[in-house]
Amino acid sequence: MLAIRLPQSIEKRLEKLARRTGRTKTYYVREAILEHLEEIEDLYLAEGALERIRSGEERTIPLKQVMKRHGLTLSCLSQRSGNSANSTRRRPSAS
Repeated sequence: MLAIRLPQSIEKRLEKLARRTGRTKTYYVREAILEHLEEIEDLYLAEGALERIRSGEERTIPLKQVMKRHGLTLSCLSQRSGNSANSTRRRPSAS
């Protein structure tokens, strides 16, 4: 069970939405939390990692080194293909 206090303007918007759709305010609050919880978690994890990098606790790895380690190259695709200009593709294995 969770109880939250919302600004009156948000509460009114929820009430209006619930009334118009026949769903409960709880339904919409739950949907909003489920929809955005992963994004919020990712943000806090990224901020923590950035802080550790800035403080010297963790180091970054240059993209070239990661690409080489995994046998990947950056390839520019022609504009005709409609794909993004930068994409990754595996190098053919030397056999």
